[in-house]
Amino acid sequence: MVDVAAKADSHRIALATGSIRMQPATLALITGGSAKKGDVIGIARIAAIQAAKRTAELIPLCHPLPLTRVAVTFRIDEAASAVHIEVQAETVGKTGVEMEALTAVQVGLLTIYDMCKAADRGMVMTDVRLLEKQGGKSGHWVAPA
Repeated sequence: MVDVAAKADSHRIALATGSIRMQPATLALITGGSAKKGDVIGIARIAAIQAAKRTAELIPLCHPLPLTRVAVTFRIDEAASAVHIEVQAETVGKTGVEMEALTAVQVGLLTIYDMCKAADRGMVMTDVRLLEKQGGKSGHWVAPA
């Protein structure tokens, strides 16, 4: 792991996003609340939060962080037959929360896949990326449009 002992604590924020595309009938199961495994979006939200909290256990050289906030939002996109997720992770510490936000996004999408795979094994997770980060020595960064 990188030594961060000499770094100053600062309020750090990371915003990440991703999407999962599926058949329209699969999206209808999600929006209609009729997926066999239950509330897909609700369970995916909890999974994403849990993943953010456990990122250091999953990514070998990632520092464990005391998260102060993890916010997970989903957007249903009927035109694209997709679900979009956005995660904002925050901490006050010596290192950033980008990995926590990105891990949460991916696990949220994986949970949707797991809960709906019986109906649609062809779902595609895509466009997982960091949108923005704030705090620390490098300051504020926003992904190019």
